[in-house]
Amino acid sequence: MSTSEQAPVAIITGAGSGLGRAIARRLGGAGYRLALAGRRVETLDGTLSGLPAGAEAFAVPTDVTEPDSVAALFEAVAERAGRVDVLINNAGVFGPAAPVEDYPYDGWAAAVQTNLTGSFLCAQAAFRQMIRQCPGGGRIINNGSLSAHVPRPNAIAYTATKHAISGLTKALALEGRRHGIACGQIDIGNAATDMTRALEAGALQADGSIVAEPTMSADAVADAVLYMAELPLSANVLSMTVMASGMPYVGRG
Repeated sequence: MSTSEQAPVAIITGAGSGLGRAIARRLGGAGYRLALAGRRVETLDGTLSGLPAGAEAFAVPTDVTEPDSVAALFEAVAERAGRVDVLINNAGVFGPAAPVEDYPYDGWAAAVQTNLTGSFLCAQAAFRQMIRQCPGGGRIINNGSLSAHVPRPNAIAYTATKHAISGLTKALALEGRRHGIACGQIDIGNAATDMTRALEAGALQADGSIVAEPTMSADAVADAVLYMAELPLSANVLSMTVMASGMPYVGRG
């Protein structure tokens, strides 16, 4: 990439912390121009200040659950960077930990709005931009979870939304073919972030026991996302699982 004008443009949602911040560092170091989206200006500023020297990036405060806010994000990126090559649909919440019979409606609604509706709204806006830009096409990478395959106890909202992300990914991959838009999903298990810190102390297992679970570096996830992002549009990773090697996933249940 000899000039910044030739560098691909990536939007990262949930970029203010955790995996979003790690992905931003990795893509910024690889020469991507970054649009960092998140609800809080101060956390986005923290991500900006931690990027590798020379990385080109700007922040756009965004609430992915609001259609107007998502539209404003993509309008700002198109105006400032000219195009969108990659969307990282990373914004998400775990929601309350509670059994089904006690699960609060507000917690369910918030998880669905952020994890599923937010991913759809951003993907739809990305489709519209990727179709009209020249050259057309691009890539969408959805943040799934091991919970897209196997649930944890007391996490029905998170589990349901992450299963839905798998369907969203497949639908986007199918409908994107005619537009040169590829879509894949990365299912992540126990990357070390604030969201998973409690797992290191002890997590409820299906048999009722509490077990401390291992974690892995968020940088391992960022490396995997970069691999997916760098593929030519003629190739796609539809689904990738990246997890801490010793976590109770294969034997969960």
